[in-house]
Amino acid sequence: MKHIIAPSVLSADFANLQDDVEMLNESSADWLHVDVMDGVFVPNISFGFPVVAAINHHAKKPLDVHLMIVDPDRYLEDFKKVGAKILTVHYEACTHLHRTIAKIKELGMKAGVALNPHTPVSVLEDILEDVDLVLIMSVNPGFGGQKFIENTYNKIKALRELCAKRNAEVIIEVDGGVNKHNALALLKAGADALVAGNAVFSAEDPIAEIAELKKLNIEAIQA
Repeated sequence: MKHIIAPSVLSADFANLQDDVEMLNESSADWLHVDVMDGVFVPNISFGFPVVAAINHHAKKPLDVHLMIVDPDRYLEDFKKVGAKILTVHYEACTHLHRTIAKIKELGMKAGVALNPHTPVSVLEDILEDVDLVLIMSVNPGFGGQKFIENTYNKIKALRELCAKRNAEVIIEVDGGVNKHNALALLKAGADALVAGNAVFSAEDPIAEIAELKKLNIEAIQA
């Protein structure tokens, strides 16, 4: 499978959000990654429903919505209504994870589970067959532009082994500190999808930066 690039609009220019979304439409990005934070689960507040709906209105690519909020079950239907195609909840925020995942799928979205850096992949062993995506946080969630945590490579490899053991077809996504300097190593470790925020939007030419991240898979196969 060709790997997925999902630029994070958390790093976009909020005063010109439509322009940045339209730029992503023209790029080789696959998804638009949308981080939703409540100021409780993580120490930051980001997008509410009106902003996600506005992003979806202009986007021509699927919204990959990552909920960093407590009690996400309250809002699953709302995020479906504002355009989420992939909806990811945190393992650490869900008391009844299986029920949450089942509801997301019932609503017609792909269901993802995110793990904080301190959470081992082994906690997902009994639910891997039920999820479409696992998001490995390679920084502590809450803010963009943080330093990449090196143990992420080991977690990706461990998750890939666990998926093989359970015969589970799961997209492994990585979010936090991803850039062109570590992207190839992440793909070699077993990642399928890369979330890049600051690396894309701080680049002189974001479209070229996305293209460079997108073409790395060919180099990985040849290496």
